[in-house]
Parts: sequence; structure tokens; C-alpha cells
Amino acid sequence: MTKRPVPSSCARARVADLMITLAKKSTAFGEITILKSRARDSHVYCQGDWWQSEADRNGVSLAAYVHAIYALLAQSQAQQILMIGCGGGTLGTMLAAAARQVTIVDINPESILLAQQYFSLPSHITCHVGDGQMFLECSPTLFDAIVVDAFVGDTIPQHLCSVNFFRLARRRLPASGCLFFNVYLRHDLDCSADFIGTCMAEAGFKVRVLDTPGPFERNAIVAGGAVTKLTEPSLLVIPKASRDELIAELENMQFRTGRPSWNSSPSANPIFSESQTP
Repeated sequence: MTKRPVPSSCARARVADLMITLAKKSTAFGEITILKSRARDSHVYCQGDWWQSEADRNGVSLAAYVHAIYALLAQSQAQQILMIGCGGGTLGTMLAAAARQVTIVDINPESILLAQQYFSLPSHITCHVGDGQMFLECSPTLFDAIVVDAFVGDTIPQHLCSVNFFRLARRRLPASGCLFFNVYLRHDLDCSADFIGTCMAEAGFKVRVLDTPGPFERNAIVAGGAVTKLTEPSLLVIPKASRDELIAELENMQFRTGRPSWNSSPSANPIFSESQTP
């Protein structure tokens, strides 16, 4: 989810001039609004006061972090991918177009329906309504990769950040598997990605964090598993808008250095073998 607050005051008025409201849905998890941008010919998925997805008319994301995860998945050569959290489903749409087998789990059934109606999420993608942790507990399937992109407003559900959840996710991945976790950072002192990385390491994952240095709000990707050989992502799918902006944002993303404690504790001796990475 692209975590960006809806503009307020005069900025909100300027944005309203460029947006058309296509749908509003009141759900148990907050109101969802689907907007159409006149300037970018795109669809925007808003939940409450947060913009969570934006895509061109073909369902290709206009969010750099989605393209970053897509490129990392391409490097890992993952074929069977589980997504926990749907929003506009743009990553699933892009992966399906690349002939990947995608399963999506979201606790809000309206998210899946709206993603299919307004964001080109293919009907053949397997979708489940429910909690991501409960799905993993009940499903014996091994996935090549798991992507966690689940928010309520600007907050990740606490149980999806726990060591127990990451231990469960680890059991649903092969030795060459990867886990990618989207984290919204409010500023450069926000330690959310560090906390999640520490919990992943405690569960036995090798951990790296892909981030954009600077004091501004942004999305970071915490990567766990067979991720040592992954390189910084580039734009692999060209959307109908924002191409140059996305290229620039991806070029600024870097894997963090200087945190050996993530991978040095005895409890973080993973089963994930880099030699088995395709």
C-alpha cells in the first residue's frame, strides 16, 4: 500500500479539482473511496485518510515500492507467490501478467471486489477473505515467496509483525524462499523497519532492508530469507504515467548497511541457503 495521507485544506481542494469519485464503500475496516485522476488517467484506492494504491488504466502500479517488490521477486525467480493484503491488488495484477501463480489474502472482502472492478485484478487469481496469519496456519502450501502489505490506516496489524508470525511464514517457504514486508516510515528516525527486521532475524531469517535515505516519509521493504544476492531494483514494467518519477525513486533505493546484529545471533541461524537460490 502506498502510504500517503489525503491532502487537507487548500491542497485538498486542488486535488479534488483533478479527481473524480468512482465509488465509496463503508466497511468494517473503514471507508474505502475509489478515485480517478484526470491528470494521470489513473485510479486511486483510499481507505480513511490514506491513499493506499494507485494504478494506470491497465492496473500497473504507480508506486515505486510496488515496482521494487516486483523487481526483487523477479530476481528470486519465485513462481508461486502469496500476498497478504490486497488494497488495489496492483502487485498481483503485474505478477499475473508475468505468468506467476498468485494467491491473495485480505481480511476485507470489499478490497478484493474493488481491486477486480477498478484495478484490473484478474479474476483467475486465487483470493481468500480472512486473516493472513490464520490462512498460513491452515494452509500447508509451500510458497516461493510471501509478500506482506497489510495496513489498517497507517498501522500494520500487530500480530503480523510478531516473531511467531515470522516463524510461521518461515515454515511456509522452501530453503530458497523469500519474505518481503512493506513498511511505512514517517521520517528517518522511525524504527519500524528495524523492529520488523529484528523480529524476522529472531525467527531465523537472514534480513536486509531496502530503503531511501532521508528525513522524509516513504515505504521501506524488509526482506528475509534467501536475499543476500538480491540487488537494488529497477523499473521492469512501464506504466502509462509517472515513468521518469518511478525510475528516479527506484534509483534512490538502497539496501541498508551497518546492522550485522540482524543476522549474527544464534537464533537467527536460518535454514535458508543462498546456494539454493535459483
